[in-house]
Amino acid sequence: MSNRQFSLARLAVVGFASLMTQQALAETPTAVAKFACHDGKTIDASFYADSVNLKLSDGRSLKLPQAMSGSGARYANKDESLVFWNKGDTAFITEGADGKETYSGCVVVK
Repeated sequence: MSNRQFSLARLAVVGFASLMTQQALAETPTAVAKFACHDGKTIDASFYADSVNLKLSDGRSLKLPQAMSGSGARYANKDESLVFWNKGDTAFITEGADGKETYSGCVVVK
């Protein structure tokens, strides 16, 4: 192997390692919280730069992209039939065309 081939191979390895590190960092949540809600319901939330992963006490696991919000953080599926709202230590979920609160009065468990 010539010096040039070695240099190109080394550059490829370094580039690949850098890409893998960036992907690992992108997959690391910026924050994690557990919310206790009315009626004994809970929400486990892992926040990322532009989305949130939710584990609901009814057994559902959801990944929602961040959506437009005037205040706090809002995450919604494509047709906005499920919306997760978070502001400070509080949160709630609305579902359906009527926007019924299915997870309400949620506060961070400390």
